[in-house]
Amino acid sequence: MPPKPEITDEQRDAADAQIRDKQKQVNYDTKEYPVEILVQKYTTGKEDDTNELFIPDYQREMAWDDARQSKFIESVLLGLPIPYIFVADIRDDENDEARLEIIDGSQRIRTLTRFLKNHLTLSGLKKLDKLNGFTFSDLPLARQRRFNRATLRMIQLTEEADEEVRRDLFERINTGSVDLNEMEKRRGILRGSFLDLIEELSKNQKFRELCSFDAPAINRREPQEFVLRFFAFLNNYQNFNANKINDFLDDYLKKVNEDKGFDRKKMQAEFLSMLNFVEKYFPKGFRQGKNSAKTTTRIKFESLSVGVALALREKENIIPKFTSWLNSDEFNKFTSSDASSSRVKVVKRIEYVRDQLLGKS
Repeated sequence: MPPKPEITDEQRDAADAQIRDKQKQVNYDTKEYPVEILVQKYTTGKEDDTNELFIPDYQREMAWDDARQSKFIESVLLGLPIPYIFVADIRDDENDEARLEIIDGSQRIRTLTRFLKNHLTLSGLKKLDKLNGFTFSDLPLARQRRFNRATLRMIQLTEEADEEVRRDLFERINTGSVDLNEMEKRRGILRGSFLDLIEELSKNQKFRELCSFDAPAINRREPQEFVLRFFAFLNNYQNFNANKINDFLDDYLKKVNEDKGFDRKKMQAEFLSMLNFVEKYFPKGFRQGKNSAKTTTRIKFESLSVGVALALREKENIIPKFTSWLNSDEFNKFTSSDASSSRVKVVKRIEYVRDQLLGKS
């Protein structure tokens, strides 16, 4: 690497002057408005035309489905902290009126508006499940008033923020972070002893080698996801619902987390025993089949790991007579990347592996 060029005093002065100049363009105030006022500001005039609070052309259309909108309304009802809404104070030359351009928060504003106008029926709520099927007008009058009085915080850029600054801020807010995947969310909201075990087992070197996880997969917490799937399918695969896979995993994780008497040593031993079997008898680890990928697919991992564990439950010291079925058309059909994940298919491919190992086929 070539030596770093020395920064001169002139360069430092120029850089500092640039910072001061750009800071002037993003001066802001912090405001706090009740929900009722925010919705009034958004709906007083024709949307995106004369209303005080409007959505600019570079914003996306309504992207949240009813379930996500309902969850946001639930957060407001629970009094949970809501992220700041970002707006810019701009001058409408045609009407000589100051208006507020929404830079970030349009999904929240639209959701509040839909709810107050009874266009949103709450659904999929878990904390406040008794509210499923409710519209705003179905709430008791006192609760409606409290909801209307709930406040949301707002960062309001001053008139000095031109369109370039506003678009730049929108891009930074919306691309500066990556949405959490399901396993990362579980780590944040479903902490417990079982999740601690999952974390521990996910770092097992033999496990990672047999699955051939690459660095991006590890960063996405794929090893933890695989360990959770192993236990959830092993102990509850008959009740799998393909349309609610994340609920299936979340419910199992929550249930075991809350079980103060869950047998940590037994679960750990069963996982490690399964790994030892795969290492001994499956030459390519979990990447079996005619067309082995560089890394392990979830379908193949679930089929093999759970099938092996179920077989070991029936016969602890099982020695398979042959494993040529791993390269068969039948196994490939069950575990290819486009294989169906209906409950029937999941049960069939797990039990196929179990039965092959036990010589029941």
